[in-house]
Amino acid sequence: MPAEIQEIDVTEALRRLESGARLFDVREPGEWNDVHAPQATLVPMSELVARWKEIDGGDDPAIIVCHSGARSARVVAALEQSGVPAVNLSGGMVAWEQAGAPVVRDAQGEPRHEH
Repeated sequence: MPAEIQEIDVTEALRRLESGARLFDVREPGEWNDVHAPQATLVPMSELVARWKEIDGGDDPAIIVCHSGARSARVVAALEQSGVPAVNLSGGMVAWEQAGAPVVRDAQGEPRHEH
């Protein structure tokens, strides 16, 4: 993992989201359908080259999340090299759920929030 990327924990991510930061999930649609943060926007890693401009332009660095933090770390490094401010959510959706942050499960069915 590149040393130059910034990582934040779930508590910091939630604080930043409350003050206007944006959360981007770089997992694939099947993983998103299983569970995702209600605040997140899906931009799969496989579509990043075509869609990176969606991540650029916020007032705060974009928060990038994947399953465990490895893919998102690579995405953050690539975004930073392109001049797009971004931070990695350490531990990914695994840490998000363990922290009790809100999630939406099974996007095909009724959204369910866990606390």
